[in-house]
Amino acid sequence: MTGITRQNNQPLDAAVLPRFAGLPTFMRLPAAASPQGLDVALVGVPYDGGTTNRAGARHGPREIRNQSSLLRRVHHALGISPYDLVQVADLGDCPTNPIDLIDSLKRIEGFFAEIKNAGVTPITAGGDHLITLPIMRALAADGPIGLIQFDSHSDTNDRYFGDNPYTHGTPFRRAVEEGLLDPKRAVQIGIRGSIYDPADFDFAKANGFRIIFIEEYARRQPEDVMDEVRAIVGGGPVYISFDVDSIDPSMAPGTGTPEIGGITTLEAQRMVRGLRGLSIVGADVVEVAPPFDVAGMTALVGATLMFELLCIVADGIAARRQ
Repeated sequence: MTGITRQNNQPLDAAVLPRFAGLPTFMRLPAAASPQGLDVALVGVPYDGGTTNRAGARHGPREIRNQSSLLRRVHHALGISPYDLVQVADLGDCPTNPIDLIDSLKRIEGFFAEIKNAGVTPITAGGDHLITLPIMRALAADGPIGLIQFDSHSDTNDRYFGDNPYTHGTPFRRAVEEGLLDPKRAVQIGIRGSIYDPADFDFAKANGFRIIFIEEYARRQPEDVMDEVRAIVGGGPVYISFDVDSIDPSMAPGTGTPEIGGITTLEAQRMVRGLRGLSIVGADVVEVAPPFDVAGMTALVGATLMFELLCIVADGIAARRQ
């Protein structure tokens, strides 16, 4: 690696500057002040004001940046070096307001609207799952998009604590109601755990979401599941949202609402690789909560999944240019 000159931004070389040195950025890439000139922007959204129990995901982006220093340039299985295919940088953290939820939603939407208007694909580290709603408001400004959601919870509930419509348990119900999400092109993978009411999944099912509960998933292979997912979302624009609580807490304990009996990290990687060739308009990895983590292992899961997503997104952009 050392001494090779490339036109695109490259991660710092660990053989020149050790991984524990230098300013922490996603994948050790340069920091950018603007999306202009980029193909892909890696973004942090340090906000967890939608959390209903164990807060801490606001610290996710910083720790994911730290753990991403362990990642190298080339995907060992796919043979993809995303940095050779696209111009990518760390765009920093989206501005948020920790004491005003509605203001935070507006700030996040505005930040991602600038990214979309620049023709750049964002890959985001959260933050709780509510952040996906304002991101989708920005990215779906031209019409509804599809969704592939890895999660232990459907996040299609209605109201919490009286008449509050905005929590990390409601983003995809709001997205359907606002015309951002085409529910017939929406798939939820890994759903499990106890629920509040037998009717908790009624909205999702009635509107056409394909819910793959963990019990069904366990009877199938990841590649088989992704074949079905690809058939559902088709060739239209699709957003990828990866809640780290979809991973079994034995492998990702640092999250606010853990559920046992989840997918493994290897299965998650295999499924993300199955996204190759889709028209991905954006992606996120959310609900990494460092205060509940052990030795940074959940943040490492988050960083690795961001790299997996980056490889797929970069490959898709390069393919469209040919």
